[in-house]
Amino acid sequence: MARVLMIGAGGVATVAAFKIAQNADVFTEFMIASRRKAKCDAIVKAIEAKSNLSPLTTQRLRVGASAGIHSPLKIKTAQVDADDVEQLKALFNDYKPELVINLALPYQDLTIMDACLACGCSYLDTANYEPKDEAHFEYSWQWAYRERFEKAGLTAILGCGFDPGVTSIYTAYAAKHHFKEIQYLDIVDCNAGDHHKAFATNFNPEINIREITQKGLYWENGQWVETEPLEIHKDLTYPNIGPRDSYLLHHEEIESLVINYPTIKRARFWMTFGQQYLKHLEVIQNIGMSRIDEVEYEAPLADGSGVAKVKIVPLQFLKAVLPNPQDLGENYEGQTSIGCRIRGIGNDGKEHTYYVYNNCSHRAAYEETGMQGVSYTTGVPAMIGAMMFCKGIWRKPGVHNVEEFDPDPFMEQLNAQGLPWEEQFDIDIEL
Repeated sequence: MARVLMIGAGGVATVAAFKIAQNADVFTEFMIASRRKAKCDAIVKAIEAKSNLSPLTTQRLRVGASAGIHSPLKIKTAQVDADDVEQLKALFNDYKPELVINLALPYQDLTIMDACLACGCSYLDTANYEPKDEAHFEYSWQWAYRERFEKAGLTAILGCGFDPGVTSIYTAYAAKHHFKEIQYLDIVDCNAGDHHKAFATNFNPEINIREITQKGLYWENGQWVETEPLEIHKDLTYPNIGPRDSYLLHHEEIESLVINYPTIKRARFWMTFGQQYLKHLEVIQNIGMSRIDEVEYEAPLADGSGVAKVKIVPLQFLKAVLPNPQDLGENYEGQTSIGCRIRGIGNDGKEHTYYVYNNCSHRAAYEETGMQGVSYTTGVPAMIGAMMFCKGIWRKPGVHNVEEFDPDPFMEQLNAQGLPWEEQFDIDIEL
C-alpha cells in the first residue's frame, strides 16, 4: 500500500496526477489538496474522462508505454492553505500519507516540511525554497532540515522535476557509467514551442519572471561567478530543432551538483528565449510590473462613493492578467529539448564528451494530459521520484538532492513514462 498526498493543482500537478493514476499498481491511495478544492476536483474529472476512453483511443494518445489509464484509482481531494502549518498538520494527521508531494509554490516548501516532520511523513518537491519577499533561491534553508529528517527516520527528496531533477539524474548516470571525472557540465534547456500568445510564461508567471530577472550565476574553478541578468548568451544547436539563442542563468541544481561531484571545474545553466519574449520582459521591468514589493492602489468602491486604498504586489497583479500556463496546451506546437552536455575524463582515462537529453512534444503532452510540454516534463519526474520512494528504491533518512540516489531505476522509468532519453558520445558539444 502506498498512500501519497499531493499539494498543488496547477499544470505540473495535473500531469503528476495523471501519471499517478496511470500507475495505480504503485500508488494505491491518493489525495490532491490545494487552496481551492474545486481545482483539485477538476483534475479528478479530467482523469476520469480519460479513463473512459476506449483502449484504441488511449493507445493513440499515449506518450509513454503506460500512458493509458487502465486501473481505477480512488482519488480524494481536500482544501488546505499550504502557508498554514496547523492546517497542513490537521490534513496530514487525518489522511496519514506516507509521502507528501509538494507541487505548490516554492514559498511554501518550509511550512510543508515542518508539517511533514510533525506528522511523520516523508517529503518530495520540484523546486527549492525562496522567500516571498525576496527574489532569491538556494538550498541552504532546506539543507538545514537534514538532521531533523534523519533523526525522524524520514526521507526528503529535493528538486525532482526536470531541471532541477532529471538533469541532476543525467549527471549522476554519466558519473556512474561513463566518467571517472566530470570536469565541465552545461545544462541546456530549449523550448522551441509556439503557444500563439503575444506573451505568456510556461509555468507560474510570478516564479518564472522572478527567476529570469535575477543575476546570472555559474561555478568555475572553485568559486561562484556572478553576471548581469541575461548578459551571457550564445547560439546552441538542439536536436531536431536547430540553433537557438541560449542565455546563462542562475539555476539551483548547480549548487548541489558541484558539491556532490567535486571534480567539476565549471558548471553552467542555459535557457533559450525568443526576442519577442525578451522585449516584453524588458517592458515589464521598465514599467515596474516585475516589482515584488507592495504598492498602494486606489480602488474605486463598488457603489461609486469613493475609493479604497489597497496594497498590491505588481508582479502578482501581472500574474492575474497574463495567460494561465494551464490553458496554453491546446494550441501549443513544437517541442522542448533539455539535457546535459558533459566533458571530462572517461573510464578509459581519456577525455570524452557526452550529451544526454530528452525532446518532448507539446502536442503529445496535451493529448495525454491536457497540459503543455513544460508542465509535462516537470510533472512526470515528480511522479517517478514518488514511485522510487514508494517502491523502497529511494529511501534514505535525511534531506537529499536527487543525484544522491541510484539513477538507473529512475532512468528506466523515464523511458517507460513518456520522457525517453537519447545519448550522443564524443561530439562537439559547442560549450
